[in-house]
Amino acid sequence: MSTLNDKLRAALKSREERHILRRLPDPTPGPSPTSSSPLTDFTSNDYLSLSSSPHLRRLFLAKLSSAPHVLGTTASRLLSNPAPHAQLEARLARYLRADAALLFTSGYDANVGFFSAVPQAGDVVVYDEYIHASVHDGMRASRCADRAPNPNTYAYTDTTTSTPASLLPFAHNSLPALLTVLKTLLRHRPALADGTSSVFIAVESLYSMDGTLAPLLAIVEAAETLFPRGNAHVVVDEAHATGVYGRGRVVEMGLEGRVLARLCTFGKALAGSGAVILTTELIRDYLVNYARSLIYTTSLTHANVIAIDCSFDLLEDGTAEVLAAKLFDLSTYLLDLLRPHLATIPPRLLSLP
Repeated sequence: MSTLNDKLRAALKSREERHILRRLPDPTPGPSPTSSSPLTDFTSNDYLSLSSSPHLRRLFLAKLSSAPHVLGTTASRLLSNPAPHAQLEARLARYLRADAALLFTSGYDANVGFFSAVPQAGDVVVYDEYIHASVHDGMRASRCADRAPNPNTYAYTDTTTSTPASLLPFAHNSLPALLTVLKTLLRHRPALADGTSSVFIAVESLYSMDGTLAPLLAIVEAAETLFPRGNAHVVVDEAHATGVYGRGRVVEMGLEGRVLARLCTFGKALAGSGAVILTTELIRDYLVNYARSLIYTTSLTHANVIAIDCSFDLLEDGTAEVLAAKLFDLSTYLLDLLRPHLATIPPRLLSLP
């Protein structure tokens, strides 16, 4: 073990010297509806404060007490498909306006499952440079094997073959950059031009680290215009928009019929756990057969499913909408408060949207 230990210590030391060493924060008490804290939370994804909502807590405990099953699910969905899970998927498909829904144990697993399984050999994935790490991990495991030589340089062509790589980034939220990539692909890949292979455009509707919103309508229109054979597919990660923007930005903009798939998570604004892929019946069936992050893991517990169901009760009855309005008011107040104090700071160091 001495050689291994030396290598691991050297790697950690290198991160520490570059000031990027990760550490778990000190343990902190979780939110409680019965106790107050002197601290204000600016770090978590609990955007609507539902994790400390007395109303949601009461609703969850009431449903939990009357549920026939509470603990575990004991197996993968392919071995054990509990009725509450199937019923929740049907509810999510209806409410989120999709043909089909498929639950995953996390947003990470959902993205890895989709991007590792759905793109086929000869296809291309074009992704926003700020896309989540889970999409990167899914792409690496996909049938799209080759990557751009340096993803940070937007080098769209493999210099050894003069053929664009299969996994290509574009500058964050830049429609001109996206158009450049897509037009380059059409010039160099005849199978994309004639519709015999596909391009997947991976974006997030709301990027949590920067607070930026993707120009979804422009992206969808570009895909439809440049690829009239319908072989350009937009895939939207709604992890940070679900709940904050109700059903998500895709539904808010009326684009649910024009994107191939959406990811919604329950562990952020909705104070639960797990995620759902919203897509077509065909892709749902394909994921059940090929998404390893679904097939080879135990499914969400009954308690998780009950909690998710309760959170969507609050979405449907308007409670979440009121909380989201408060969130936007607070965000506006914070920006207005900070902006005058940042006038002397160069925008390259610190800026506000």
